Amino acid sequence: MSIEVDPYKRSGSDVQEPPFGFKQVFKTLGPGFIIVAGVVGSGELILTTSFGAAVGFTMLWWLLLACWTKSIVHVEMARYAIVSGETFMQAFNRLPGRISVRGKPVSWFLFLFLFLQIPGILRGGGIYGAVGQAAELMLPFGDSLVWTVVFAIGATAIVLLGKYAVIEKLLQILVALFTLITLVCAILLQFTEYAFSWQDIRSGFTFAFPVAGVGIALAVYSATGVNPDEVIKYTYWCVEKGYTRSVGPPDESESWVKRARGWIRVVQIDSGLTLALLTLATVPFYLLGASVLARLGEKPEGLETLNVLSNIYTATLGDWAAWLFSLGAFVVLYSTCVAGLAGGSRIIADLFCIFGFFDKGDFKTRQRYWKGWAIFAPVAYAISYFWAPNPVWLLVVSGIIYAALIPVVTAGTIYLRYKHLDKRVAPSWISDGLLWFSFAFMLAVAGWVVWHQFIA
Repeated sequence: MSIEVDPYKRSGSDVQEPPFGFKQVFKTLGPGFIIVAGVVGSGELILTTSFGAAVGFTMLWWLLLACWTKSIVHVEMARYAIVSGETFMQAFNRLPGRISVRGKPVSWFLFLFLFLQIPGILRGGGIYGAVGQAAELMLPFGDSLVWTVVFAIGATAIVLLGKYAVIEKLLQILVALFTLITLVCAILLQFTEYAFSWQDIRSGFTFAFPVAGVGIALAVYSATGVNPDEVIKYTYWCVEKGYTRSVGPPDESESWVKRARGWIRVVQIDSGLTLALLTLATVPFYLLGASVLARLGEKPEGLETLNVLSNIYTATLGDWAAWLFSLGAFVVLYSTCVAGLAGGSRIIADLFCIFGFFDKGDFKTRQRYWKGWAIFAPVAYAISYFWAPNPVWLLVVSGIIYAALIPVVTAGTIYLRYKHLDKRVAPSWISDGLLWFSFAFMLAVAGWVVWHQFIA
């Protein structure tokens, strides 16, 4: 991907004052839309709908908490990134506990993240395989395994040819349209035999937690809303959007503090819009899964995952809507593939930089590492789908493992907030309270799962 200017290098000459007024602020938004494109496919379309099919309406409360409790981590990590100029991996390399690599001390967290690329490959296989299934539903020739390979190659080509920015804008529009259509389906559902009542909605807030649903509930908590992987990637998109360069290197002046707070406000607006869009995307998918698939007694799995999921459209709009679902599913899933690959390539390149394989200021070498991951990762994803052609299973297994990363990322964010964040731009007591609440909630969930799975 060709970028002429190194977005990871900042100087005083790049400084820009923060925008004011709705129109000016809106023009500077963008990283959140990439996050939405990266999350809606796997988390909302597949896992959330499957979750509704598995547990019915009873865990709507859990779904909302899954969306909302991680958002504050997303915001506060972005605050640290744009103020310090450090990407997520550079920031978390400050965590205590060091291991020497090539003569350089490196945080243990970076090795944990590398290990988690194994379940990450399973997750990628689930998403790419679902793209293949969507293509199989749309086209009269070829099966999902063949289409998985075809579109894995396509994702690599998009990143390597540097067309990501243009394609991403188009995908954002299409993802928004598909989400809007799904919202309309949830409304039209009320005029069919699958209509849900306010009593059904109220049952979703009884705080029931069926033990049988622990596995998929953990996967949903990990994958929906701003998941830990997207918290990490968001810092890179903020850097490349120019927020960090606009803030400029810290100095002792009051003007720097004012400028930094102004750009933090932009990130907060961008993150808030992300949360709103993800919530609007998540809840309708869950309601459709609980209303249609749970009542039909159908469970999305294996090679029939997308075919079963298409019932949320056909039961509401009629059989003709199968093609509409297939097209929309392909769009949101493929946007996840492309956005995930582009973001993942930046993280991997950053890791190799920290490990000492190239200099931080060598942007051309950084790009070569991007491209290397863009070639390797889709191959690994396609192989994992060939090994286990079941998108739901692949996403649930990887989601359960990734759930362990959420409290770690939150604890690291809290550490950075108190130990390394410039106190002049520290968050308010309300933000601090929300951050600590999120951490406490995550620990409580972990404790509950351990108790019921291994002790009780």
